[in-house]
Amino acid sequence: MTETPPATGLVSLVSAGPGDPELLTLKAARRLAEAEVVLFDDLASGSVLDHANPDAQLIAVGKRAGRPSARQEAVNRLIVDHARSGRRVVRLKSGDAGIFGRLEEELVALAQAGIPFEIVPGVTTASAAAAAAGMPLTRRLTARRLQFVTGADVTGQLPQDVNWAALADPQATTAVFMGQRSFPALVAGLRAHGLPGDTPALFAEAVGHPEQRLEPTTIEALARRLEGIVPDQPALILYGPLALPDPEKQG
Repeated sequence: MTETPPATGLVSLVSAGPGDPELLTLKAARRLAEAEVVLFDDLASGSVLDHANPDAQLIAVGKRAGRPSARQEAVNRLIVDHARSGRRVVRLKSGDAGIFGRLEEELVALAQAGIPFEIVPGVTTASAAAAAAGMPLTRRLTARRLQFVTGADVTGQLPQDVNWAALADPQATTAVFMGQRSFPALVAGLRAHGLPGDTPALFAEAVGHPEQRLEPTTIEALARRLEGIVPDQPALILYGPLALPDPEKQG
């Protein structure tokens, strides 16, 4: 008698939030508890994985700038292969999976393979950083627009097709992901397009982790500090008409 092949498993593309396990959604925690395989990013590890099924196979597939990392094609293949074996697969991604997280490549691979999937949204690092700093991302009179941008293209440099008019808008709050290396070049462009050097900024490092650090500053001062650095922690930069906290009250 011919054996019936196992049913294809469901892939849950789960957002881990910025790193604090208490910022996981209930659905994200439930999917981790049900998983048979968890493929996780570097920034979606640590105590977040305490919510995973203790019998689940945990596979690190993280990608970090400037460090050896898994190729996206290999990650796609792992996700598809485990799902084809009939297992419940969680692809655990840091922050919100839909924001600068290479979600599209994995969705394309799953669609091409005919694998069913779901996306579980989560808390993005920008929201978590603002909350940790005790401030809103928007302000009714002075910051009516919020924009998320990446500070790095595929080479790790500032993208060439920057919309300077948008990024230098004094009435927009801008969140720069993966921008530590390129921020000095970004600020040079912002100044050239009319944004004052004393525009408020928040440098948020290791958001949601025990070593979290928040630094209220200005774009010009932050650009000087980041000139030539080699980042050793993930960080997000917010700038614009921010309601920054008093630095003396920060722990």
